[in-house]
Amino acid sequence: MTRAPRIPNLGGARAFILHRPHPTVQAITRQLSAIGLITLDCWPELPPEALAADFVFFDADLGFDEQFPWKPGEAPMPLVALIGSEAPGRIEWALSHKADAQLLKPVGNAGVYSALLIARQSFEARKHLAGEIASLRQRVAERQTIVRAVTALSKGTNDDRAYAQLRSLAMSWQISIEDAARRIVAMTEEEGGDDQSHRA
Repeated sequence: MTRAPRIPNLGGARAFILHRPHPTVQAITRQLSAIGLITLDCWPELPPEALAADFVFFDADLGFDEQFPWKPGEAPMPLVALIGSEAPGRIEWALSHKADAQLLKPVGNAGVYSALLIARQSFEARKHLAGEIASLRQRVAERQTIVRAVTALSKGTNDDRAYAQLRSLAMSWQISIEDAARRIVAMTEEEGGDDQSHRA
């Protein structure tokens, strides 16, 4: 049985609203204040202190990449896109920034709370997935390093004996097999570089 995610307490969280002065900003601010968030609105770009924000609402209709102090898709907090125009180019631009939730304009008296919760959940899931992918890539890279080290050690012997030698070296150096493999590969590359310099 899977546990339902707990609804977080959002009181005291900081939200920036990146939108030109407009009734939309007032409607969002009213709802955020009622939930207990501290709101700051700005236009045409986010100030540096927005990097510490808990949420950012941004105008997908008039937005542009230079408004953000990060690369598209690399926001360090959940983003909520404010969408008025359903022009494909504008939607595509909002998607390029990996908006975690959306609110359709004009914003009424409801919708902000659910957008916050969906954005937070989506952002956390994306962050978790990115962490898993980075970990898998690192493991694949480490395996490739081990294969390269075994290949370097197996000259004149078989792979099983070379792997046993790598394990033995790791134990004698009191480091992990991955670190030992990196050391062997680095030493092999240095020797290869010395050979080439002698040939030159």
